[in-house]
Amino acid sequence: MGKKIVLAYSGGLDTSVILKWLIEKGYGVIAYVANVGQEEDFNEIKEKAIKTGALKVYVEDLRKQFVTDFIFPALMGNAIYEGRYLLGTALARPIISQKQIEIAEKEKAEYVSHGATGKGNDQVRFELAYYALNPKIKVISPWKNSEFLMKFKGRSDLIKFAKENGISVKATKEKPFSEDENLMHISHEAGILENPLLNPQEYIFTKSVSPKDAPDKETVLDVHFKDGIPVKVVNKETGVVKEKPLDILLYLNKIGGENGVGRVDMVENRFIGIKSRGIYETPGATILWIAHRDLEGIAMDKEVMHLRDMLTPKFSELIYNGLWFSPEMDFIIAAIQKSQEEITGRVTLSIYKGNVIPVGRESPTSLYNEELSSMDLVGGFNAQDAEGFININAVRLKAHAVVLKKKKDTYAWRHFTLKERLYGKTLGKES
Repeated sequence: MGKKIVLAYSGGLDTSVILKWLIEKGYGVIAYVANVGQEEDFNEIKEKAIKTGALKVYVEDLRKQFVTDFIFPALMGNAIYEGRYLLGTALARPIISQKQIEIAEKEKAEYVSHGATGKGNDQVRFELAYYALNPKIKVISPWKNSEFLMKFKGRSDLIKFAKENGISVKATKEKPFSEDENLMHISHEAGILENPLLNPQEYIFTKSVSPKDAPDKETVLDVHFKDGIPVKVVNKETGVVKEKPLDILLYLNKIGGENGVGRVDMVENRFIGIKSRGIYETPGATILWIAHRDLEGIAMDKEVMHLRDMLTPKFSELIYNGLWFSPEMDFIIAAIQKSQEEITGRVTLSIYKGNVIPVGRESPTSLYNEELSSMDLVGGFNAQDAEGFININAVRLKAHAVVLKKKKDTYAWRHFTLKERLYGKTLGKES
């Protein structure tokens, strides 16, 4: 037996060929299958790995940890990449990598390997996580290996190699695009979807119905939070209650999917610099994201919220780029957790034909004062005090205006018309 290597194995064509190729290169391969909620027959995958030549197969159920340690913390920070993507694939990679390194250390394996391509984000996410968790680990990435690339130039070469080596290849018709599924979402990309103008047809979607075909009846839910974390979901009509983290997300995936919630079609910026079109279905997490954000409106201090909102884009970018295990992520998560103290309460949601609409909220730590906010009641807040407030905040604006008037020949951008700004016309001399 050669040097041990732990391969992140899915049972698909690529990783099955990689498993056999690594054996041919003299490695003793330990196959590792991560269950993060994808619809698969894990016993069948295990048997296939053994038949292909794996020394040992680990099938790890990571679903509960995926929810509690990755999905819920991301939602606690309102993570959303480029304003639209809730990061389902990106969040699965660190937990998969973490368990892979644990297995490598347990088996005293010097190497790890994965089947991610050389153009996507996942190669970066896997490998940055590997090195962050074990700086001494060695990575074999076949789709960046010149010898592997010379041998396998396309899918036909992979199929030919599989047949020659007795690796079963499913006779199903290949979809004209690729997918990645887990508990949080499913993504659809590449192939025919690379055309950004292509209108995705209904056969592409698997976790949600079209909003047009969703029931013509609202579903009303109460979502309860404790310190920014979902702790209970109640269906107001049926009385169904879910309180365990995994059960909460599974139930909301069902409700969201039935009501056409969580579909996103976007062109995003990959970490490596390539633009990519992605179609996502994220039903349950979309419901939780909207509910959590709404609760913050009543329970979070204004200045804390605005500071946290400045961190959210960076937080989302770090997740997307595969930097979950980094010092900057530790810092941001600590700040987010602090911001979530006492973000506790209940949000009532109306879910209808793709829409998730908050229709009520309450919190024992609410900062909302109905009497103070009322336009009809007098008392508690002296409206005359606003005059001084405005005067104080206007001091610097008045001072700035005086300076501008003293420099009439200065390039004063704010005084240009929109047409002048667009066509570069200037007034006087530029400074």
